[in-house]
Amino acid sequence: MEGKILEAYVTNLGKYNEGRLVGAPLNFPTTTEDVQALLKRIGVDGVRYEEIFITDFESDILGLYDHLGEYESIDELNHLAHLLSGMDGDALAKLEAVMDSGEYTGSVKDLINLTQNLDNYDFYPDVDSEEALGRLYIQEFEAVQVPEHLIDYIDYEAYGRDVRINEGGHFAPGGYVMSNHGSFVEHYQGIEDIPPEHRVFAYPQLNIREQMAAYQEVIDRSALNEGKQRLSVSRDDR
Repeated sequence: MEGKILEAYVTNLGKYNEGRLVGAPLNFPTTTEDVQALLKRIGVDGVRYEEIFITDFESDILGLYDHLGEYESIDELNHLAHLLSGMDGDALAKLEAVMDSGEYTGSVKDLINLTQNLDNYDFYPDVDSEEALGRLYIQEFEAVQVPEHLIDYIDYEAYGRDVRINEGGHFAPGGYVMSNHGSFVEHYQGIEDIPPEHRVFAYPQLNIREQMAAYQEVIDRSALNEGKQRLSVSRDDR
């Protein structure tokens, strides 16, 4: 696809808990080198700080970021982005419609499996009302044989309403989507199913001097916190 597949604003959780918001955007799909560079930039080196969270998402895929949380796995997001990058415009439009219906959107795992099961849904672009749906079924699909001289007297809206209710369909911003009751196969069960080439999370590689500085900072911070705790206890005793 063209445009922005997914961008996440990755934030240093430890510094956030200290009252500082330190983060940077990461575009997906990404590489290990880009992840390491970003983590180093925001101070997450696996020694001083180890944890991250995501404070914002952006995507040109309608509604995608609404189904993503702040503690998503970088590797899972990257795998999802790779799958999305291989989809054409028609498939993405169908995906957007299914996501809008709320099916299989509870987790990144659900979204990954959804991208691989879109054949289980039928999507009719630009069908945005029950009347339009009724006309589609009667005039295009010929679901009901209507004499030509009566075609203008049909209550298309009522017929379309019955179709939607019976099919359990959904009007999304891009059109009408419904399940065709195919077999939904969960190809993806967890991070162990992510292909090696899509696994990108790794802490920055620190040289000896950087490692020594990092460990010294951890020791100094620990000593400072212990000093604050002793001072607090001393004041309470008074």
